[in-house]
Amino acid sequence: MRDKLERRSFLLLLILVSIAFGFILEPFFGAIFWACAVTVIFAPMQRWVLSKIGEKPNTAAGFTLLTCMAIVVIPVIFLSTAFVKEGIQFYQRVEAGEIDPRQILQQLRDAFPWFDQVLVELGIDTTNLRERISNSLVSATQFLAKETLSIGQNTFSFLISLALMMYLTFFLLRDGSKLMRIIVRALPLGDEREEALFKKFAEVTRATVKGNLVVAIVQGALGGIIFWLLAIPGPLLWGVVMAFLSLIPAVGAAIIWFPVCLYLFATGDWISGTILLAYGAVVIGLADNVLRPILVGRDTKLPDYVVLFSTIGGITLFGINGFVIGPLVAALFMATWQIFMKDFNGEM
Repeated sequence: MRDKLERRSFLLLLILVSIAFGFILEPFFGAIFWACAVTVIFAPMQRWVLSKIGEKPNTAAGFTLLTCMAIVVIPVIFLSTAFVKEGIQFYQRVEAGEIDPRQILQQLRDAFPWFDQVLVELGIDTTNLRERISNSLVSATQFLAKETLSIGQNTFSFLISLALMMYLTFFLLRDGSKLMRIIVRALPLGDEREEALFKKFAEVTRATVKGNLVVAIVQGALGGIIFWLLAIPGPLLWGVVMAFLSLIPAVGAAIIWFPVCLYLFATGDWISGTILLAYGAVVIGLADNVLRPILVGRDTKLPDYVVLFSTIGGITLFGINGFVIGPLVAALFMATWQIFMKDFNGEM
């Protein structure tokens, strides 16, 4: 009886201490999560370096980390600096009244008067609707401008998180296999099941991060290039915004380029509007429709609709980290149920 009481008391203590430790680490969730993601992605390189130089884990982890910084971190810092610079200029233009969302909306209404008529025939009060859309557009523009400015003001916090992420990544690269064995021994789920779940975690993380980032970079670059060629202000700013939005499957970058296309038509620039419409639908859209299923859906072994809903849900709950967390949770959900059906129901 006493042994059972001691065992339950210890398990309760274990749960409470684990929850408390989780709360302590919560402010560093982003840094820890991305350190794990980067480790998963660059683990094959770590193993390759070890096979070439022998058992020198510190040297291999250091080389792998430097490679990661050269490929990912340094370009992101340079791009972020340019992005913040253009964002501050955009904020200043909004504050100075050079960019007036209400005027843009009025130009769109004047160019497409039939749209109001369609709404009236559908029984929609266009007066209140126009006011709500106008206010929403102003709020959205100001929010985008302020958030861009906020990124520049929070540079120090970003650098601290980046430093913590790289620091942790080094140790995860060096000691990752040992930590994995410890976790497998500690969890009471069965070694075979745990290894299957960890394998799925690595597959989905590697596929979603590499796949979505490739799609984001391609769509952002394509969008920024066409904006620059058409002399649309802030091509780098809008290119980065399109890259972020492209993390949302199906719609993504079109949230930016399609309204700009309508504005070009509204202002009488039919040539630029037609070029942007064709380019956005064919070139930018093709990058999403072709690359994403190949890089994300195939490797995660998730249906396209599951990737779509899990990505949007993940971004809604976890912000930018959600584009990985959402599909990861969905994949682990499906893998767990497959294990359950195999082990408990005898199904394959």
